[in-house]
Amino acid sequence: MGKPYIVTIDQGTTGSRVFLISERGEVIASAYEEFTQHFPRPGWVEHDADEIWASVQKLLARALESSGLNPADAAAIGITNQRETTVVWEKSTGKPIHPAIVWQCRRTADYCEQLKKEGRADLFRSKTGLVLDAYFSGTKIKYILDNVGGARSRAENGELLFGTIDTFLLNRLTGEHKTDYTNASRTLIFNIHERKWDTELCEILKIPQKILPTAQASSSLFGKTKGLKALPDGVPVYSLIGDQQSALYGQLCHNPGEAKNTYGTGCFVVMNLGNKFLESKNGLITTLACDAHGQPVYALEGSIFIGGAVIQWLRDKMNFFDDSGKSESLAKSANDESEVVFVPAFAGLGAPYWDQNARGAILGLTRDTTSAQITQAALKAIALQSYDVIAAMQADSGLKLPVLKVDGGATRNHYLMEFQAGVLGASVVAPRNAETTVLGAAYLAGLGAKIWSSPADLASLNPPAATYHPVMTSAQRERELKLWKDAVSRVLTR
Repeated sequence: MGKPYIVTIDQGTTGSRVFLISERGEVIASAYEEFTQHFPRPGWVEHDADEIWASVQKLLARALESSGLNPADAAAIGITNQRETTVVWEKSTGKPIHPAIVWQCRRTADYCEQLKKEGRADLFRSKTGLVLDAYFSGTKIKYILDNVGGARSRAENGELLFGTIDTFLLNRLTGEHKTDYTNASRTLIFNIHERKWDTELCEILKIPQKILPTAQASSSLFGKTKGLKALPDGVPVYSLIGDQQSALYGQLCHNPGEAKNTYGTGCFVVMNLGNKFLESKNGLITTLACDAHGQPVYALEGSIFIGGAVIQWLRDKMNFFDDSGKSESLAKSANDESEVVFVPAFAGLGAPYWDQNARGAILGLTRDTTSAQITQAALKAIALQSYDVIAAMQADSGLKLPVLKVDGGATRNHYLMEFQAGVLGASVVAPRNAETTVLGAAYLAGLGAKIWSSPADLASLNPPAATYHPVMTSAQRERELKLWKDAVSRVLTR
């Protein structure tokens, strides 16, 4: 027998990844593959769940082959995932009855507005910690049941199953139908006080509870592999966890008041609240995360719909550069006094504004505006959206954030990180391994498999690699914030 390792599946919005993680918390091997994004109508976003599963199978085989490791030495599997994306499939065959509706999809926005007009917003918020928004899974489930022929009667007869991507993958890996508390808390139908599916909310959305998975702690036994080509039968799945909660855990933000920001397709700021439920007064949501032992705790979260995706847009649609990494040097070449402001509300604005109908805008254009200035404004927008969320978080919690832990691909952009520290007036700390989403799921799975005996063993596995201290003057900060707030006010529709 060789040394045990952990298989971590990170199923994201634009691609799937598989990592093999050693006892030292190091990446032994990894594999990545993008999959198709489907946009059937403006504002609608879909994935093919079968294509996602095919990508995961392929990547498992690829990572294991490149590593030279024995599949029999896999000690555990951890899964982290895009959260609210919704799949409904046949219980008997595993075949999805409709394309997966992605968290970014706005097709149920009108229905959410209808529920608000009916006076339902406070009820949903008090039970789930969430705002009524098309972002979350509940209205997506209702859409599928309403729009696929015979789906509702089949659901009521127990012939269909619902899951977010973690549940769908678990079902394919093990045959089990389960989720964890963090993913369940993103559905709009899970009571985060009682930690169970809420009968009243399910009835409002006409969702039969027969289709819902069993919810349990993020670090627990979810099932064992069965019938896979790449892995033997019996490998335990010891963690399921939503991607942002996984990053919070991977950053070891185990204490109340500690927070992280993940810079991916979107940006997601999460603050650990411990056992204290706090209903936001400033446009945030309350969700479930997990403590050092994988047990549920409360957290404040601010979701920014468009983060790194704005740089992808400049690359793929505007052809400003052929590699996103070139955005840094291009931004640095622009005059810092530029008044170009980019509000990337491509899918509406998330926290703290929650304006589903807002759309993107570039303001302050003149005849001599350059691609460098627009790129600079796009990078600033990522940091300024994050500032808005953190300001709201501090107002809600009464806590001043001296340090922001950061992760995700965009943390490699030094211009963005320096600007983030400056506009926050707080230090920004990036770890050696920026893939903390992956590490969180791996740590939880490893604790379940006794790779590590306690959470204390994790502290030395991923030390800080870079710390950005704020150097921006207060006058500069005020100028940037004024320009930003003026620009946002112009795109808001309410």
